Amino acid sequence: MQFDLLIKGGEVVDPGSGKQGRLDVAIKRNRIAAVDANIPAEAAVRVIDATGQYVTPGLVDLHTHVYHSVTYWGIQADPVAARSGVTTWLDVGSAGAFNMQGFREFIVKPAAARLYALLNISTIGLTAATGELSNLNYCDVDLCVKLTNLNRDLILGVKVRIDQNTTAGTGVEPLRRGLEAAQRLEQPMMVHIGYGPPTITEVLPFLRPGDILTHCFTGGNMKIIDSAGKLLDDAKRVWDAGVVMDVGHGGGSFSFDTGEKLIEQGYKPDVISSDIHQHSVNGPLFDLPTCLSKFMAIGMSFEDVIRAATVRPAQVMGLDSEIGTLKVGALADVALFTLEKGEFPLYDVHMETRMGSELIRNTLTLVNGREMPRIPDGPMAPWMELSDRQQELWNRGHDPESMVKGQRVVA
Repeated sequence: MQFDLLIKGGEVVDPGSGKQGRLDVAIKRNRIAAVDANIPAEAAVRVIDATGQYVTPGLVDLHTHVYHSVTYWGIQADPVAARSGVTTWLDVGSAGAFNMQGFREFIVKPAAARLYALLNISTIGLTAATGELSNLNYCDVDLCVKLTNLNRDLILGVKVRIDQNTTAGTGVEPLRRGLEAAQRLEQPMMVHIGYGPPTITEVLPFLRPGDILTHCFTGGNMKIIDSAGKLLDDAKRVWDAGVVMDVGHGGGSFSFDTGEKLIEQGYKPDVISSDIHQHSVNGPLFDLPTCLSKFMAIGMSFEDVIRAATVRPAQVMGLDSEIGTLKVGALADVALFTLEKGEFPLYDVHMETRMGSELIRNTLTLVNGREMPRIPDGPMAPWMELSDRQQELWNRGHDPESMVKGQRVVA
């Protein structure tokens, strides 16, 4: 067989297929055609030399916000995808029923990266920063179900943000409505937690196996550990029953202290996602590879974090036969990384620091077998340039407080 592209000489890490080691990856059209040792260079039209690099499936980010220019939080996916290795983006709740069609037409269609969505139970989605659940008239179950059924190829579930900023007195009623919609659709529900009210013990009973608790490593008062750092019994019950625990780092939702205490007890997150948005892309999150590096700094291996950002989120999305793996026949979404050695200051959302000895850096991103250009363009170029400058300062160990104060937010 003549291959279109051969990625040769890299170290493959693919928890989805179980393949690992010095292997070559061959691509025909937009699919993985072969993964084997010593595939001849002559067998391909073009060869990419991956010597000294890790070759993984394209990363699958289960929590993102990419409805740019319309919603408060949204960024452009493609410029970040090209420099981070994230080939599949699940936008969680930026769109509600009122603006879902705009998300399809103006965000999904032009994008090179692979985009999917969870529909917000609030019809207005995240057009504003907070408060989308404070008016129960917006929490329209019938309309949520109708719009999802009209967009089944794109919408994979329901999103509900539950904390003191989003509900503003409506308590868990939006959550009850979100669950009703998800049950009628036979889809999962993702629930955001942070700072209550309500309490975490009021939220957990709504979660079913296959549902997703995002911000599971939060340091807020809805955290899933008690004051002694022990996993709450109610949280253990739903986790053991099959609720998916997702990180969703973001700008306010990842605590090293919570993460370390859970990992010490043997509870690693099911999924590591970025919650990338206008207030996290310039730090302390930056991007998903940086987030993965933080989890390596607190006890997870490179293979662990790649699993939590490839095959596991693909399984949660019901797309693991197509994405999140390099198995033959899967879509040719591939990422190349270097694993840099040194001393790297890593920050959580409270600006607590851990020193990492390894930093994951993306060198190449392919979607459907095609390389994504790494030169930022379009209206978001200014913040991309600023992010690069801030990340350089951060890597040199400069004061993180000055970076946060210097953020430029394009809303």
